[in-house]
Amino acid sequence: MAKQRRDFLQSFFPQQTIQDLVAQSQSAPAPPDAEVIALNRIGYGPRPGDVATVKKKGLKRYILEQLNPKDDQDPLLKQQLAKARLKIKYKSKKHGSKDENRPLRLLNASIEQLWPLRDRKKFHRKEQQRPAAEVFAATMLRATYSKWQLREVMAEFWHNHFNVSIQTDARIALTMPIYDREVIRKNCFGNFRDFLEDVAKSVAMQYYLDNVYSKASPANENYARELFELHTLGADHYLNHLYDQWRQVPGATEGKPKGYIDEDVYEAARAFTGWTIADGSRIKGGERLPNTGKFHYYEGWHDNYQKRVLGTEFSSNQSPMADGKKVLDLVAYHPGTAKFVCTKLCRRLVADEPPQALIDKAIATWTQHQKSPDQIKQVLRTILLSPEFTQNWGKKVKRPFELVVSFLRATEAQLTPHRNMNYLLQSMGYMLYQWPTPTGHPDEASYWINSNMMLTRWNVMSTLLFGRRWHKSAKFNIRQQMPASIKSANQMADFWIKRILNAEVKPQTRNMLAYYLSGGGSPAEPPFGKPKEVNFRLNAMVALIGMTPDFQWR
Repeated sequence: MAKQRRDFLQSFFPQQTIQDLVAQSQSAPAPPDAEVIALNRIGYGPRPGDVATVKKKGLKRYILEQLNPKDDQDPLLKQQLAKARLKIKYKSKKHGSKDENRPLRLLNASIEQLWPLRDRKKFHRKEQQRPAAEVFAATMLRATYSKWQLREVMAEFWHNHFNVSIQTDARIALTMPIYDREVIRKNCFGNFRDFLEDVAKSVAMQYYLDNVYSKASPANENYARELFELHTLGADHYLNHLYDQWRQVPGATEGKPKGYIDEDVYEAARAFTGWTIADGSRIKGGERLPNTGKFHYYEGWHDNYQKRVLGTEFSSNQSPMADGKKVLDLVAYHPGTAKFVCTKLCRRLVADEPPQALIDKAIATWTQHQKSPDQIKQVLRTILLSPEFTQNWGKKVKRPFELVVSFLRATEAQLTPHRNMNYLLQSMGYMLYQWPTPTGHPDEASYWINSNMMLTRWNVMSTLLFGRRWHKSAKFNIRQQMPASIKSANQMADFWIKRILNAEVKPQTRNMLAYYLSGGGSPAEPPFGKPKEVNFRLNAMVALIGMTPDFQWR
């Protein structure tokens, strides 16, 4: 496979060029200006003019603006979403035929509009998949065009943290607009305890982790286990390998256990029995749940007996939903949750191994504001305004989604939503809204960077620029963006290095790019060859810049 991918690259670039690129990809680049670092961490990289704007405005002011997005001040994104069309095509005896480019009209759809799509007798499976397809298209457009880049980064972060897969259940796919809009985006700067409850009640999480089916004797443990391990305290606070009785856990008898054990998971699962979705399921005899698609609490399925979670006693026969809400309180306010989530935020925004001093500051803010409606925003403010935020350059690698979007933004590509962009991301191992396990995508370079994966990432740069007929997603206008005064290969290389990287590169990298573009002539002169040949090499050179280590890291 690696050989096939290398052969594909060599259809565009000489062997020596690829060898030079491989040699230069072994180390992270020198750090650029603080504003460039911030734009690559707050968002998906700068568009032309963004660096100058932030320098003029001041980085602190820019960060504070990003923490307070205003939708009425994002005209470019609004225009792109309004004009977007996504193809839907099927032919069926039962459902008829469709072959149309349809607007993104389900992004703001209510549950009353989406829930009827689950009827397979009335709707083709592609209509059931359509809501999720529109969210995917909108995610690409928002990341590429939105002025409020930090919100897009945090939406991706929380989708990953509270991961669900549309492949698991058709009802997750058809309600994805609501999960994205009313759970993830609504809470991405808000209060974590409120966030947890919205996730717990969502159609997506209820079906993904099977709590929708959880009834007393026995309760389904899937959601409760991931609530502890992935959503709140984290695996580092799982102590069953040390203790198998709750009293043995340090601090448990005082109601302040250091971590959790399996018993906590079992008891928490009991607390969430009866939390379900009104999907028309049979209750008993001829009785059924309502069929609205909304969250529903059914007392008859709830385990009302006493419980004990994290050293806290629950009396029997509590008021409706009180047991589950108490569990959410306990995990949301546990110090282990502050440590786990704040570390993940610092890892996402700064480095694979973030400075402990930064984590400690984030934890302090998290704890101080744990009851505040803008808790997450306050933590982000602490991280983004810290000196550590613009340090540690080259300690994070761009995951495939970031890589593609940052390249589209830097080159001012015209994005047209198409399902093949999803396949392009999947070729690099990135499964947007389809990651199969509850863990979400890994967020460390070791997973994304190896020799085989680097070849795939490089191929994607070539595919974006030369595979338009296949992926049908992005259109580039490279030559027309250069001023007429730029003539020589050196000048063209310098222009696009500055445009894409916003920094200088190693002299050998710059010389390699200019020499390749020159086509065998002098880099100090206009590129040699016919206009079509020169244009091909120009596009290829831009792809090569996207393959440099300077562009892969952030």
